Amino acid sequence: MSESTRLRRPRIAVALAVLLALVAYVVVQYVTGGKDAPHCVVGGGNSTYRFTPEQASNAATISAVGTSRGMPERAVTIALATALQESALRNIRYGDRDSLGLFQQRPSQGWGTEKQILDPVFSAGKFYDHLAKVPGYSRLPLTVAAQRVQRSGFPQAYAKHEPDAALLAAALTGRSPASLTCTAGSGPVPAGDPAKVRAELKRAFGALPPGGAAPDISVPVGARAAGTAGPEGATSAGGSRAGWELAQWAVARADALGLAEVSYAGRVWSVERSEDGWRPADGSSPADEVRIRVAG
Repeated sequence: MSESTRLRRPRIAVALAVLLALVAYVVVQYVTGGKDAPHCVVGGGNSTYRFTPEQASNAATISAVGTSRGMPERAVTIALATALQESALRNIRYGDRDSLGLFQQRPSQGWGTEKQILDPVFSAGKFYDHLAKVPGYSRLPLTVAAQRVQRSGFPQAYAKHEPDAALLAAALTGRSPASLTCTAGSGPVPAGDPAKVRAELKRAFGALPPGGAAPDISVPVGARAAGTAGPEGATSAGGSRAGWELAQWAVARADALGLAEVSYAGRVWSVERSEDGWRPADGSSPADEVRIRVAG
């Protein structure tokens, strides 16, 4: 071996190491967002999970679909852990063979058409349809319950997502009040469409708040479709569990829907002061409705 060859090999190894580190960094930035990028956080103290607005929006949809069907918090945790493993809570258009979407469901296996599977409401509903058929799923280890729905080649992979999924489920089902917040970027807030927000509330919770095209939307806490059940139990911090479910759903979907402010039970979150998270409201904020202001 020549002297030049011996010298060149370490340089190549170093260059490859730098390239791999750069690729890893880019992937992390893409999936979770950079330090100053808009982001969401759930939990508190030493138990927190940071994720992107896209992931938050999808997580909120998965949770709302579950609770609107009367599924318990444990079912939501299982669904969220599954989606974290399968797609990192991103509605991706690719996967193993013909797998698609949040849960990597396959059209060829009867999960629906490509268009249906790429609809987060539809795909979450299909997951819960199958989970509900698993006997005693709420008492099974999460990996077992998820695997009986997914039939994955790596069933143990779901386990590592259970702590983060549990944090998300506690917030998005309203059991953990004011525990999910999102930070907006520095740019202008894109205008939202009140009609679209009302349509999404209808799809998620089965009730369409009145108001037409008005940018201020008041959602009664008890607004749910006939035959469905909200989260069980009550919560603290003023307000009910169902109210905090609605409020934190709105914050999680604020970026996707162009929401400027959400207030409930004496607390308010706004894009303009998103760094402050949930703060005391300046005016009255009743505990029987969630108020949403659409950016205009």
